[in-house]
Formats: sequence, structure tokens, C-alpha cells
Amino acid sequence: MFDRDFRRSTSSVRVLIALAAERGMSAVECLSGTMLSPTDIECTATQELRVVRNVLERVGTEPGLGAEAGSRADIPVSGPWGLALLSSRTMRDAVDVMVRYLDRAAVSGRLTVEETAGVTSVRFDDAECPPDLRVFLAERILAGIKTIGSELFDTGIPSIRVEFRHATPADTSRYHEIYGVVPIFGAAADAVSFDGRSLDVPVPQTNERARSACVQLCRDLLDRHRTRSGVAGAVRDLLVRTPGNIPDQIAVANELFMSPRTLSRRLNDEDASFRGLLDEVRQLMSEQLLAYTDLTTEQVAARLGYAEAASFIRAFRRWKGCPPQEFRLHGGRSSVPTRAPVPAGAH
Repeated sequence: MFDRDFRRSTSSVRVLIALAAERGMSAVECLSGTMLSPTDIECTATQELRVVRNVLERVGTEPGLGAEAGSRADIPVSGPWGLALLSSRTMRDAVDVMVRYLDRAAVSGRLTVEETAGVTSVRFDDAECPPDLRVFLAERILAGIKTIGSELFDTGIPSIRVEFRHATPADTSRYHEIYGVVPIFGAAADAVSFDGRSLDVPVPQTNERARSACVQLCRDLLDRHRTRSGVAGAVRDLLVRTPGNIPDQIAVANELFMSPRTLSRRLNDEDASFRGLLDEVRQLMSEQLLAYTDLTTEQVAARLGYAEAASFIRAFRRWKGCPPQEFRLHGGRSSVPTRAPVPAGAH
């Protein structure tokens, strides 16, 4: 069951207010009966659903309005969920995170993933959805998947089929523009489908804006932990440049136009080591992913470049004094004082 009183960002409400304003509806009319003001930054699911109903009562006959709202979704790519998306190793990993993110952000209904004959389908389950809002919410959440893909990757994530349970509208041009295909209407489910083979390839070129936002998040977190300058600072910047594909010491040395031995010597002169800097990056990234997303321990380990979860769990115990799941259960806090990273070569 949904917690309709759980507080969430008003970003979706602001999108609705903007859409309504373009159609002659004031913010006051949109927020009627919600006890919200245009400057509020949080709302409950119940309040957001009331805004949706207010807007639909005024302009709800417009075909594809839900799809339009989903295409304008304000998707944060600078926070932990952005980090989870940008550190995905394959498109399938990215779609899995999108589904998890949108599932948490949804005000009604849930997303499920199904695999059939090489096709991966993301379906909208509207069992808890108010009947009069179902069409809008289904269109909005499926468009959100396309929006996230376009925000993150230069090529987006091309779908092979989009289906809706509702009848074919008089005009389908907006649907084709937003989803990339003309949906099948009157279908058995509300779903967007992808070629399963295309999802198993490495993620495509990341959007520069999204990558920069993610790198800045990592830098800010690391600087809060410990400011680095000189060669150590340059190494740490390279380690967070491509989340999900953390380079090794040889690759970093090549980027800095020096040999691995010279890099080790230069870092030692700054009382640092490649192993220690790598631990800093992995620790801070893991804390964000464990505390603010629902990725599994295995998924976090893969994003940090570990071949197996057991190695990550051992490292996390060394950093925080507890296993990852205990850290998560304590709300992103270790149950014992944080231990300093073990220097390279220490026993």
C-alpha cells in the first residue's frame, strides 16, 4: 500500500502548474483544496493527486497531457539516484535504476519489469490508482523513463513498443513525438518495451551535463571528507570522472603523463597513496548509494568496480566497522566509530 502522507518534492506539482498556466489556469486554481502554496518545496502524494485532479477537471480532454507532463519531469541527476544511474555498467542496469527511482517517485501505481522472448517490458500497475487519474498517471510515468534516458545518455534509450489500455485519442502526434513510436492503444497493459539485447550492451555516451553534475557531487562529498590538492587531488578527480568505470593506477598514470612508479612516488611525497585515494572514492560513493537508494549490496559492489560482493563487504567493514546492510539499517550511520582507511601496505 502507498503511504499517501509521505512527503516528497513538489517538482511534479511545479510541472503541472506550468502546464496549466500555458492553458490559462492559475496556480491558485491548481492548488485549490491542497493547502499548498507555489513556494512550498514538499508535498504529500494526496496533495499532488489533488493538483492532478484539479488540472484534469479543467484541461483533461487534451490528448497526451500526461505524456507531456512526463516529458517535462525534473529529474535530478546530481544526487545519489543520479550517481546510481551514471554508474550503471549496462543499459539494463540503468533501466533497473530508472524503474526503482520512478517507483519511489510515483504518487500512485507501481512499475514492474517482465522479460518475454528477448523483450524487456516495464509495466505500470494501476491497482491503487484513482480511476479518474489512471490515464494521466500511466502516460506520465512511462514518459518519465524516456525523459531520464534522454537526460543521461546522448542516444537516449530507444523503445520498440509503447502500449496503453485507454482508447486511441483523436490525435496521436504528441505521443509519437514524446515516446518515439506511436503507441498501441486498447492494449492489455500500460507498458513500454525494449529490445533485451540492446539493454545488455555497455551504457552509451553519457550526457555531458549529467556527467558533470555527478562528478561535482562526488567532489563535494570528498572535499567534505578531506580536501585534496596537487597530484592527489588530480588522481581523485580522475577516479570520479567516470562513475561505474573507475580507472586503475596504470590508466590514471597515463592520464597524468607519468609512469605508475613515478605516480606512486609523487603521491608518497604528499603523504598519500593510490590505494588510499581509491578507498576514499569507493567509501563515499558506497555510503551515498546505500543510504539514499535501494540498490542491493551486489549492485553497489558492481558500480564500485568489485568483481564480487564479498570483496566489497570486507572493504566496507574496514572503512565503517560494520557490513553494508547494517549501515543501511542504521539510516546511513555506522554502528561503531568510523575507522580511518587502512594505508596501502599496512597490516
